[in-house]
Amino acid sequence: MESVLLYAFSAAALTGALLVLIARHPMRVALALIATMLSLACIYALLGVHVIAVFQVLIYVGAVMVFMVFVIMLLDTRDPSFVNRYSRLLVPGVLVATLLAAGLGHALARHYVAGPVSTSPADFRLQPFSAGFLREYWLHFELTSVLLIAAVVAAVAVIQGRGGRDG
Repeated sequence: MESVLLYAFSAAALTGALLVLIARHPMRVALALIATMLSLACIYALLGVHVIAVFQVLIYVGAVMVFMVFVIMLLDTRDPSFVNRYSRLLVPGVLVATLLAAGLGHALARHYVAGPVSTSPADFRLQPFSAGFLREYWLHFELTSVLLIAAVVAAVAVIQGRGGRDG
């Protein structure tokens, strides 16, 4: 059952990432990015890295994407560049993605013909990572939250500075 869920969330993450590249309207792009990040959090949870999954949801989906959606709502959606459903760069993007996927497939095929390198999941321990994160990077984490709060205050100040004027 875990393998089925892993493949399902992987497909959802790839679909969301593809929609981020294809969609033209900024709000659709943001929603596709949120779906991609949530799918990645589910993949992390299935792989047993629950701390990273929680960080993914709280920091990226809960904080960063809320600010991105807030900024998108401040955009003028009457802009004529949002009228077209797809970007004019869709065909070159699909071509480059196809070439990239072919190269990746070729590299994976060569890797498995030569034989995979055996790695043990026991080499990664979550406790030393968590201790190191809380010991060394706690200040960076807190400064990021202060920076995000400052961004909210600045956005509110910009909105109130307009005084309800368009443009």
